[in-house]
Amino acid sequence: MSLAVEDAAQLEDCVAGGGVAVFPTDTVYGVCCDPDSERAAARLYELKGRPATRASAVMFFTLESALSKLDDLHDCELLALKALLPGAVTALLANRGRRYGPACTVDPGTLGLRVPLLEDGLEALRGVGRPVLQSSANLSGRPDARSLAEVPAELHEGVDLVLDGGELPGRPSTVLDLRELHEHGRWSVLREGALAYEDVVALLGPSR
Repeated sequence: MSLAVEDAAQLEDCVAGGGVAVFPTDTVYGVCCDPDSERAAARLYELKGRPATRASAVMFFTLESALSKLDDLHDCELLALKALLPGAVTALLANRGRRYGPACTVDPGTLGLRVPLLEDGLEALRGVGRPVLQSSANLSGRPDARSLAEVPAELHEGVDLVLDGGELPGRPSTVLDLRELHEHGRWSVLREGALAYEDVVALLGPSR
């Protein structure tokens, strides 16, 4: 099932208007809202039953749009992101500009960045021109959703928009900590997901 340009426009309009949406990604189904809106983030967290202290990722739909906003990255961080993204990675970065507070919650110094690889019918989402606060479309602590049928009814009924991207790969993103890359040349995998540890090494080289 392929998404249309109109679907991307609906998603952008929903988020811009303070709404919450369920949408497909390159890994699992996600739920998203405006990353600068405390009200929208609180609603998303309530729908998921997610603890208020847990951070969420900020997703950009192209790497170019992400790098245009994150203009205080060091060269080594830029090189790492260009090697990894777009792809099934959540990169933890030093949030020097204290951006997107509703997504960062109690750790404003850390930003989780996602840029999905939009293929196999999801290409239209590259037209979404704004970032979103993004979490998996499940109830907190429950399995991720590979299809809309696996998205809990509480989310289906509670959000403002649902986009159907068909069946997805089903394995969540790999969470990769890059916060010590600039000062110490170190990176670490906090959760191995769709991108294997060996593939991270191949892309970035060994951590110090």
